[in-house]
Formats: sequence, structure tokens, C-alpha cells
Amino acid sequence: MWTRVTPNQITWAALVLGIGAAACFAQGDWQWLVAGAVVYHVSFILDCMDGKLARLTGKGSAFGAWLDYIFDRVRVLVCAIALMGGQYQRTEDVTYIWLAVAVVFLDMLRYMDALEIWKVRLNMRRRQRERAEELGLIDTSQDNGSDDEADDTPVKGTPKVPAQPTAGDASAAASTAPAAPAHVVPPAKTFITRLPGYVRLRDFLVSHRIRIHLFSGIEFQMTIFIVAPLLNSIFWPTVAAGALLLAFEVLVVYRLLLATRAFQRTMARYDRLEAEMRSETSSPSEQATLV
Repeated sequence: MWTRVTPNQITWAALVLGIGAAACFAQGDWQWLVAGAVVYHVSFILDCMDGKLARLTGKGSAFGAWLDYIFDRVRVLVCAIALMGGQYQRTEDVTYIWLAVAVVFLDMLRYMDALEIWKVRLNMRRRQRERAEELGLIDTSQDNGSDDEADDTPVKGTPKVPAQPTAGDASAAASTAPAAPAHVVPPAKTFITRLPGYVRLRDFLVSHRIRIHLFSGIEFQMTIFIVAPLLNSIFWPTVAAGALLLAFEVLVVYRLLLATRAFQRTMARYDRLEAEMRSETSSPSEQATLV
């Protein structure tokens, strides 16, 4: 916490090492591939450190988040072109050129999709909360100022998303929580209840400190830029990593689809609830007129 090194300086160092790894990858020979994998791993370690240092020292900023985001994309772009270009120069197989395009495309798709999903979910939460406040379903006087939306704010230095509660935690919370009013809209069926065995698998992963997203951008980069060079086999690890990342992205989009449908159902329930509340508060003469 007392270091004079800033998070942005670490971000710059990670980029420089990433370019160094790309220079090694471009040579094409296995010895250089191993060197590139080692340098890339050190670069990735630094990339993991800048955000943690920002949270420890309180030096996080929106510009730092932007810098980290852009430099990550530049590092993947440069390393992908260098790695596949080195293999193309060594083998003259045009397949590696297409692999470079696929790696860059999937990496961009992964992060663009994550950003857009965050925007959509943030907007749905805000609209649902505002609607619930209008109907009196949320007691704003007891709001402690916490904002659920802050958990997803993609700014370096902000708190991380807390660990997802397990089924045991949820049942314990439900048993101690006060009974909800009869007019409160029940939660809609979600992705968790639609997939049999998902809750059990999630609880197992969380209890063993394993991320629920088993294969995301991190594993994608590690497979292509560390595992594949160390094995001196670029083609098949890259194809496998691309297929797994694409599969998980499809799953993430499917979860978003279910979330949007649940949001629409909830908003429709709020509309029906508002109509019922208006009919209950109307005067007897108005009710007779309606009849």
C-alpha cells in the first residue's frame, strides 16, 4: 500500500512486456515461443496487479480503467498477429493468417459483448427499481445508499462483485427475512431455475473458490499465448480455445435473453399491480360508474 508505483505505471509495464512477448512470438522457433510465453505470463501478472493496487491505494480512476481496457486489446492484437505471423513465415500455411483474424475477432467480441450486456442489465435494474419505488414496493427511507449497480461498474478501483450466495445462504436469508407484503411481485423464473443442476454446480464452484465462468477471456488468452507456445502446437489449442470461448459467449447471451424476458414479465406485473391499486383506491361512486 505504500509503494510509489501507480496503477497506470503497471498498466504501461504490462503493455511493454506484451509487445516484448509479441517480438518473441514473431521469430517462430520453439525456443522463442517458450520465451514469449514466459514474458506474456509476466505481462499478464502485471495486468492483474494494477487493479488490485488501485483498490488498495484508492488511486483508481475512470481513465485508468480505459487505459487498462485499451492496452489489453492492443496486447492481444499485437501478440495474435505476431504469433500467427511467425508460424505463417515458418510454414507458409495461410491457415495461420485466418487464425490471427479469428483470435482478434473473438477477443473483441468478448469484450464488446460484456460491455453491452452490462449496459442493458444496468438499464433494466434502474427501470425496475424506479418502477418499484413509484408503486411503494421499496422503502427509500431505509436505503443505506448502497447501489447494486455499482457492483458492475467497469471502473478500475471500484469494489469487485461479491461472491454469489450459495443455496444455503439464500435459504438462511429467507428464513430470517421478514415476510413480504402480499402485493409484492414475486421474482420471475430465472436462468438458475431453468437449468437442472446449475445451483448445485454453482455452489460447488463457489465453495472451492472457482470462478463460475470456467472459460472466458482470461483462459482464452492463456491457452493461445502460453499453453500453445509451450506445447509448440499453435493450431489445435487455438481452435479449441476459440470454440470454448464462443460456446460460453452463446451461454452468456442466452442468460441475457432470459433476463430480458423476466424483466418484461416483471414490468407487466407492475402495470397490473398499479391498475389493481387504482381500482382499490377509487371512490364508490366511481366504481358504480365503472360498473
